[in-house]
Amino acid sequence: MRTTSEILSSANAVKSKAALLTTDEKNRALRLMADELEASAPAILEANAGDVEAARGVIPDVMIDRLSLSAARIKGMAQGLRDVSDLPDPVGRTLSSVKRPNGLTIERVSVPFGVVAVIYESRPNVTSDVAALTLKSGNVAVLRCGKEAARSARAVGDALRAGLTKAGLPADLVAVVEDTDRASSLELMKAVGRVDLLIPRGGAGLIRTCVEQALVPCIETGTGICHVYVDEYADPDKALLIVDNAKTSRPSVCNAAEVLLVHEAIAPTFLPAIYARLTKERSDKGLVPVAFRPDERAAKILGMKPADGALFDTEYLDYILAVGVVSDVGEAISHIAKHSTHHSEAIVTENQANAERFLREVDSAAVYHNASTRFTDGGEFGLGCELGISTQKMHARGPMGLEELNTYKYLIRGNGQIR
Repeated sequence: MRTTSEILSSANAVKSKAALLTTDEKNRALRLMADELEASAPAILEANAGDVEAARGVIPDVMIDRLSLSAARIKGMAQGLRDVSDLPDPVGRTLSSVKRPNGLTIERVSVPFGVVAVIYESRPNVTSDVAALTLKSGNVAVLRCGKEAARSARAVGDALRAGLTKAGLPADLVAVVEDTDRASSLELMKAVGRVDLLIPRGGAGLIRTCVEQALVPCIETGTGICHVYVDEYADPDKALLIVDNAKTSRPSVCNAAEVLLVHEAIAPTFLPAIYARLTKERSDKGLVPVAFRPDERAAKILGMKPADGALFDTEYLDYILAVGVVSDVGEAISHIAKHSTHHSEAIVTENQANAERFLREVDSAAVYHNASTRFTDGGEFGLGCELGISTQKMHARGPMGLEELNTYKYLIRGNGQIR
């Protein structure tokens, strides 16, 4: 087993090679990596079965879905690699150019960061997503997954590295850290001069640790306390469909809705309707019902007891929905400002003025009108796949794709000018 330090040394040894790869070289490698991923499906599924078996009873059942792979999911991961190969190369783009009065020509050009380390939890598909984006953007990937997905990540990583070798490129352009002890994560966080960019992708605890402990540049991918606000001018059928999808299509992911806000004028009819849809109707179909956590106003309408605790400040990642009643769109916006993690929020309304106010005033990475929050995803945004969802306001915000994995430098051309 290679140590984390040895992996970082190998990554730094090939980062100049990564930065200088041609578009054709990168695209060919991505396609070969996709082929190897599909060819290795039996081995990957066997490794994943071991992870899933070991995780049962250790992590919540709803999180098992994030950990589990299938032939279809592996095919989707391979397609993600091919999709990235079809995207424009972000490296070497001229972002701006100016000729100064003294004759100097100054260009701002996109360049890779170098060694990009990603710490993530129990989602083995992240391994291939990150590898695709880092390679196409001219970077080297050092991937450190949680112990729940260790077997799966190594199997995926082996397939990707085999594809790189077939393409005639160094396998160390992608590396999976084999040590899953906490010390390996801390080593990446403090690897000044050896890690050029660190991205944590996981729960609140992991992200907080990275933000507090990292000595290297770090992009914070936020937790997702996502809201859906159903306005008094909402189409009820449209609202039922959107809330259902936002909460239940995949509740264990960060773009799933955790909070439902309903205008007081529509709440007496809409709340019983959405409650029936997400509880009894789901149970009748053999599906997991959604547990409601209502505030006092919502509880009174539903004939329930108000929920205790920080109901509006919890990322449940489960079939649980916090529910509140508000007096107008302004109160909904204020509520979101107080409780949101600035990930994704949606308004359901046919009133254009209310929609535009919501879109303008809500300060989150992705703000929707009459659509589910579940679309906050690199693939859905046309990025091929994603590195994560940034809730920061620096150079990267929202789904991070190829452009967010490049920084820039200035190229200045002169003819003997001095200052």
